[in-house]
Amino acid sequence: MAQIAGREPVYEFTGGQLCLDFTNTVGGLRRTQPEERLNSYQDLIAWGRQGGVLTEQEARELRQLAVRRAADAAAALEAARALRETIYRIFVNVSNGQIPERADLSALNAALCRESSHVQVAVRSGGFAWEWCDDGKALDRVLWPVVRSAADLLVSGEVERVRKCAAEDCDWLFFDVSRNNRRRWCDMKSCGNRAKARRHYARKKAGE
Repeated sequence: MAQIAGREPVYEFTGGQLCLDFTNTVGGLRRTQPEERLNSYQDLIAWGRQGGVLTEQEARELRQLAVRRAADAAAALEAARALRETIYRIFVNVSNGQIPERADLSALNAALCRESSHVQVAVRSGGFAWEWCDDGKALDRVLWPVVRSAADLLVSGEVERVRKCAAEDCDWLFFDVSRNNRRRWCDMKSCGNRAKARRHYARKKAGE
């Protein structure tokens, strides 16, 4: 994630699923050297806008609302981080062939119940589609599509494609759509290339 002084952070979306991209807002090694990338409610808005969750207008309205309701915005950020870690634990367990903890599934289901009250059917291009209904006062608006994404992925029949990056310094999750279902890196350009460079250096060192 890059950040220019005075500008919003720029997030990476390499997870292949919105919920996995959301878990990847922590960099480094989660247990020992986590790099928090949602350091403010404004960061949460930036992630939502860059990920297509929020329109420019919605992002602007939430920024203004957060200024007026600073305490509520701080609480929404903490809730977002807690949800992120719940989703992360669920999919790490799944990627390891394990059943998620009951408490984590209960937390996700509780969030899904709250999210369901904000969705409705709308007419779209001669057909119908889901649409978020919002009165403009919901500071947790960014989380609704994330929750739906996590639930949809769990019941999709393809949840076994969720992987954790094989890099020794990365804990990111991704959805493996490779033909042979053997992708190892969250991003070949970053973690994959670093791993190749380390292997090359090790071989060169061994040949000295």
